[in-house]
Amino acid sequence: MSDRKLVHIVDDEEAIRRSASFMLKTSGYAVETWANGALFLKEIRHVPEGCVLLDVRMPEMDGLEVQQAMLERGVTMPVIVLTGHADVSIAVRAMKAGAVDFLEKPFEKAVLIASIEAAFARMAAADGAAARAAEAEVVLGILTPREREVLEGLAQGLPNKTIAYDLGISPRTVEVHRANLMAKLDVRSLSDALRLAFAAGLGG
Repeated sequence: MSDRKLVHIVDDEEAIRRSASFMLKTSGYAVETWANGALFLKEIRHVPEGCVLLDVRMPEMDGLEVQQAMLERGVTMPVIVLTGHADVSIAVRAMKAGAVDFLEKPFEKAVLIASIEAAFARMAAADGAAARAAEAEVVLGILTPREREVLEGLAQGLPNKTIAYDLGISPRTVEVHRANLMAKLDVRSLSDALRLAFAAGLGG
């Protein structure tokens, strides 16, 4: 076994498997590809540990079902969910179940590499969850109560309109709070904001 970091690509689209595999191999990673989730799960006890790129929409078992099966079997390999659809509710469910990140196809190489490195960092610091929770709580402490309520709504996978209705404010105001909280938290994407929210126990 080489000391290169291993990435498992689980995707039913051969073109994605080929392109992502080539991209990662040329970036110095070891890669194994799987045509569907069932195949991957069948061999999961025997495959070397690595990071899992998991497509959400696959026949037989979708990515969330594969992720759930991994959790039930006590497989702790970090998961990055790939989606071809800007489906925030699916992404939220995946991240609640422990996914490191979600990426929309087509993804840029730099974004993919950054997510994979975050996944390997998580493997290295698997026991730092309590520290992460405390850290996230401190970071979220800079939000106003209203911004925190908006973040809580986002962490539950609710659309802006629903959050606005629940809080008795306009969807436009929700957008403003969302922009403000992301600026305060110094995050560039919703997945980064959600990661902090989940670490602090929001969205339960």
